[in-house]
This record gives sequence, structure tokens and C-alpha cells, in this order.
Amino acid sequence: MATRGSRSEKVKRIFQQFDNNRDGGLNRDEMAALVVAVNPRVKFSDEQINAILDEVFRTYGEFIDGERGLTYDGLLRTYDDGAGDVDRDFDALGLDLNPDETKGASIICEASSSIADERVTESQRKQRTAAWAVSPHHDIVFDDTWKLVDELEILLKRLKSRQAKDGKFKNDNFDAYSDAGWSRELGPSAELSEKRVYWEESGPDYAIFVKELGALRSRADGARSREEAFDGQMAIGRVLYEHQLFKEALISFKRSCELQPTDVRPHFRAGNCLYLLGKCKEAKDEFLLALESAETGGNQWGYLLPQIHVNLGIALEGEGMVLSACEYYREAAILCPTHFRALKLLGSALFGVGEYRAAVKALEEAIFMKPDYADAHCDLASALHALGEDERAIEVFQKAIDLNPGHVDALYNLGGLYMDLGRFQRASEMYTRVLAVWPNHWRAQLNKAVSLLGAGETEEAKKALKEALKMTNRVELHDAIYHMKQLQKKKKVKSNGGANGEGAFVVVEPSKFKTVGEKTTLRQDLGNAIQIRAFQRITRLSRCDVDLLKKEISETDVPISYSGGGAPQKSIRKPNLEETLRRLLHFLKPETFQGAVKAINERILSVLDETESGRVDLGMFYAVLAPICNGPPDKRKRIAFDALLWRPVNEGGSQIRKVDAVQYIKLLRAIYVPARGISEMLEAHGETDSSMVSFSEFLAMFDDPDWGFGIMSTLLKLETGDRNRHGRQVCSVCRYPVIGSRFKEVKSHFSLCNQCYSEGKVPPSFKQDEYKFKEYGSEAEAMKDKCMCFTLQSHKAP
Repeated sequence: MATRGSRSEKVKRIFQQFDNNRDGGLNRDEMAALVVAVNPRVKFSDEQINAILDEVFRTYGEFIDGERGLTYDGLLRTYDDGAGDVDRDFDALGLDLNPDETKGASIICEASSSIADERVTESQRKQRTAAWAVSPHHDIVFDDTWKLVDELEILLKRLKSRQAKDGKFKNDNFDAYSDAGWSRELGPSAELSEKRVYWEESGPDYAIFVKELGALRSRADGARSREEAFDGQMAIGRVLYEHQLFKEALISFKRSCELQPTDVRPHFRAGNCLYLLGKCKEAKDEFLLALESAETGGNQWGYLLPQIHVNLGIALEGEGMVLSACEYYREAAILCPTHFRALKLLGSALFGVGEYRAAVKALEEAIFMKPDYADAHCDLASALHALGEDERAIEVFQKAIDLNPGHVDALYNLGGLYMDLGRFQRASEMYTRVLAVWPNHWRAQLNKAVSLLGAGETEEAKKALKEALKMTNRVELHDAIYHMKQLQKKKKVKSNGGANGEGAFVVVEPSKFKTVGEKTTLRQDLGNAIQIRAFQRITRLSRCDVDLLKKEISETDVPISYSGGGAPQKSIRKPNLEETLRRLLHFLKPETFQGAVKAINERILSVLDETESGRVDLGMFYAVLAPICNGPPDKRKRIAFDALLWRPVNEGGSQIRKVDAVQYIKLLRAIYVPARGISEMLEAHGETDSSMVSFSEFLAMFDDPDWGFGIMSTLLKLETGDRNRHGRQVCSVCRYPVIGSRFKEVKSHFSLCNQCYSEGKVPPSFKQDEYKFKEYGSEAEAMKDKCMCFTLQSHKAP
């Protein structure tokens, strides 16, 4: 790779070459000449040239000096940002670092006239080929490869014209994809324009094209040397890729991998194809091979290393492995500090795993480098909202929308923020703008209806809801309709309080809630158990068989490391832990798995990794997970004990240290019952008890209702009964049908659902000094209890 000094000198020479009027800037005409000259094989249309110039002049607006155009610093910045490759362009232009020796140097550029093209002499052709050969991209080396490319372009144009004639080709601006134009090796190489080309692959025209393409591939394979065959296959693959024929491009890149297994480029490009074909795992494997080749190939592939890391991260995100993706985005940003896209992706990934402050820092750096980066502004605003900085988040969302008025994510998320703040009119405006860009966005339509309802525009809300029903028949819409009907019955009610001081409910302090019978759950215990149950659902750990944990414990080989205190540990880095979680939650789709990892990172890993070292005690992690996995309660406790026994400090025996058992119980409470557990964790440090505990003693500690994890019995009750329905019984507060347990107040006879009972809500019409509740797991229990009461009353009657 060129040093920074030689790079800037080369950029200066390129700048001087095209600054024809010597005014210190490249205007549109001069910039157009530069783009055409550094892409000598491309015949640009006026539309293509204008599109490229618009993008450059918009992206680097701060470096535009009035009519003079892009300054030297601006051109240098484009190269620093990866918008072009200095060495390739410098060599393609036939320039030299000594300006005195190169005054008469000619620019090797293919003219658009076919007559001029025929006049290209053999020496000029060789000079052009030599320029490409010494470029670090090694794009096309052999003359015969150009013949293959030209013939392939003819085949593609023929196929396009035939499919367009039959009405099968699904893109009008096809020519925009014929070449990348402005080099993007360090730009979004895994992303194409928003307008995708869709080829009809089932017809006879396509079959003929594939047959003719096969003949071209055979010619490439029959070249005089392995290097020339590789050159031909790579060129064929690149042309097919640029025309978005990814399946066919992949075949050529795979063949190139066979011809030169240690070359980085075919693995990298094959990975891009696989990702765009939706094969994230295979793409990841190719990028890993590219990375391995690049790291063993010295500086030769240094220019491509940052983008391999970026695309590898993108492929991992496609699998839902966001913690792992963060590692590669971070490495890309280290390798290329000006790679603003790597920083944006890092920030977005950190936001995706719930590390909001780190996300804000990375996204702010990306925006500092590229102030008009609308996507980065959108994700920064989302992270700020997660941190509670709502007013700043609104400003940043608005900036994203100013940069891109049709930015659906920014509009939709800003609508959600306004909803959270109770600014319903503004929220409905945002959702209306989303629907203007994306008319079938049913969630925006549903949220528009809800926000209109919140703004008091009932009739408009009804219309919006009807439109949403036309788009989808999902259960969320039926829930919204039900709520709308309930709210219409109580028009004066506004959440917890209305204008007249009355409300839909009154929140009663915990001491006023009493229980009748031993089976009735305490309000606070139920509230904590409901939160754990919600965590189980988000992470899907309630579907993860606890035996899988046992299998991981017995089969995982983790090297022992030593912490600052000197105690041996089987610790593991978070990205490696994510791989373990993927095996445990193998049944989840990538996007669902990503949500599970976020929840686990926020709730469990943040407590286990209190020093923010990025490493977690694996045995303790397994032990913390065991009580909320699927399986009999006794087995869950046994495997939690086995996980603690597996740790190096206890390994090989049948007992664990009491200090570890105490630490474990306190961790459990800090993670799952944070209201009580955090203060207990503060007392956990510095314990020196050296006694050992057996499994039976561990169970006694675990089940202790005051100092253990006695809440597990309430959790088990929810797991087995939180889908039970109670006929037509409706909660007296939220008006939803009662599902799970029904809590009946024995004096006033109103009923509460699990959620309202745990939150201490009662109807405002029933004001009492204290409330006594009896819990019914099913309507059958309630009927039985009613019959018994009736029988007792009959016996008491005279």
C-alpha cells in the first residue's frame, strides 16, 4: 500500500491533471473527465455521469468551493473515504510522481466513438493493459480477457432486449448497473442500488444465455495458463455481478477460488454474491476464507482488509450474530479510521445488543466524518431515545429526515417517540408521511389509528383502522379494535386520570393488599415472576431444554484463565458466548435470536461482566440460565449445581464452596429480582468462608423464600397456567379477558388479572382500607369454591 505521503502526492497529481483552468477546484466538467478517465472500459451515458457527480458533490459539499468545484482536500477526502483507489487511478492515468517528467503524458482513455476505438494501436492497448496489471486491484491483466468481457456484454444486452420485449425484465434503468463507475472497493461493496434488477430465469431466452455463458467460461478455462484462466473467470464474474446475475457470478467466482485458492478477491466476491442470495452462513464462510488469505498474504491485500471485516460483520448480522459482528466492524474501523460506514454499522450493532452509550459514541464519530449520513442520524436518534434523551433524539431524527425526506425508519421511529411523549397529533403526521412513501406499511397504519385516537379524532381513527384491516388480518389489529371500543365507553378517561379527577384505576400501596389462603400469591412476588416470565418469552429460553445446558457443560472445552484476583476461571468472550447461545436457541430465526441476545446482554451479561472486560464466567452463566430453561424444576436446580461444580475452583469434587453458592444466589436475585438483589450484591464482595456445601444443602439455600430464589415456585405456576382462560370473566381494571390466574376481592367481588394485581391497580369505585384477594388458577376452581361457600351457608341456616 502507498504511504500517506505518496498517496497525497498522487492525489495532487491527479487533481492537477484535471484542473484545466488552474482555479484550484474541479468543476462538474473537469470531474466528469476524471471519472471517465479512471474507468477506461466504461461508456458512460450522460445520466450515469450526472448521477455520479450529484452523489460526489452532495456527499462532499463541505469541500465544494462555489463555481470552482471540488477542492484538492475534497478529492483527497474521497479517496480517504474509500470512494476510489489512488494507486489504481494513478496508474490507469499513466501519471508519474515527478511532474516535470510527465507533462506530456497521455491519459489512457477509451473514446466513446466506435471509429476512435478501432484506431487504438496495439502499443496503446498494451499500455492500457500494463496500467491495469500494476494496479493493486489487478482487475484485468490479459488482452484475451477483454475479448471475453466484450462478448459477455453483447450476450447480456441481447438477453436484456429479449426480456424487455417480452415484458419480463423488471427494471427500466438497467444501464446504471453496467459498471460501478466511481470505485467502491472500500465503500458499500455488499450493497447495490435500492433498485434491484430481476431477471426471468425460467424462459428459453435465459437458457440460451446460460448455454452461451458456459461456452465463454470454457474458453476462459482453456487459456494458455492458470493465471489467464483465473483472470478470465474473475472478469466474467465481475460483469455478471454488476448486472445483478448473482447465481451466475457465483459460479465464476467459485471457479476462480479453485484456480487460485489463496487469492483473496474471489472469496470476497463469492461472499458478496452469497449474501445477496440470502445465504448468510455460506457468505460468512467465504469472508472468513478471504480474511485468512488476506492476513497471510502480507501487505498485498491490505487495501481490502477493512471491507472484508465489514462484509463479514454484515453476514454475521444476517445470521443474528450481532455481538460477533461488532468485533469485525470495530476491527474495520481500526484498520481504516476514516471508514465512516464501519463506524455506523458498529453503532447500529451496539444499539441492537442494548449497549446504547457505546452506540451513541460510534454513531457520532460516523456523523463527524460524514455529516449528511442520514442512516447514522436515524440510529443515533434511536439510541438517544433509549437513553431517555428524547428532545435531542427528536432533533437528530429531524436531521435525518431533512437529509432524506423519505427515510421510512426515521419517520416511523420519530412517530413512535412522539407517541411515547403523548404528542399524538405529531405522531399521526409522521405515520402519514411513512404511508406516503410505503403505502402498505400496516404497522404505520395501525399506529396512525392509535395516535389519532389519542388525539381525540375518533372518526379518523376508525377510518385508519379500517385501512389497516385491508392490509393485514393480524391479531394486533383485533386487539386495537377491542381497545378502541373500551376507550369509547370511557371517553373522558385519560390513562390513569381524567379531567374530573376520576380514573380507570387507582394504584394502592402494597401493604393494603392482603391474601386469603396459602395458595394466593403475594403481589410483589407475582410482579417479579411476571417480569421473569416476560424475559423467558423474549429470549425463548422457556423453549430451551435444560438438558441442552447439561450437554454444553459436558462437551465444551474452555481453557482456564486467571482473573485479577488470581482465581482460576473458565471465562469466555461475549462473541464466543453468542455462539453457545446460538446452539442453545438453534430453533430461532435470525431476527428473533438477535432480540434474545439483546435481552440476555442487557439483563444477564451486564451483571456478570461488571468490570466491562468483555469476558464472562461460563460456569456461572450456565448456572444463572438453568432455572429459567425448560424442564422439571428439580432438574433445573441440579444442572445449576452441576454448572457451579464445573467451574475450576470446584471441579473434580461433589461439593461446591459455600462462598460460590452464596455469590450465585445473590447473582440470581440481582438479575431476576433487581429490586431486592442489587443491594445484596454490594455485600457479596470480600467473603472468606471456606466451608463446602453438598447438593442437598445447596437446595435448601436455593429454595429459601427470604434469602434464596423461592420466587421460582411462583414462576412455575405462571409457566403452567398463564394461558388459562376464565370463560367470560373480564378484569375490572383493564377490561381484558382474564388469562392466567384470577384474583377475586372477597368483599367487593371485583376481579383482577395477573398484571393489574401485580401492579396494585383497583377500580376507583371500590375504595377500601385494605383489599383481600383469593387466587383462582381456573374457572373450575372458582366454581368449586363457590359451591363450598353455598354449602357452608346452607348448614348455617336455621
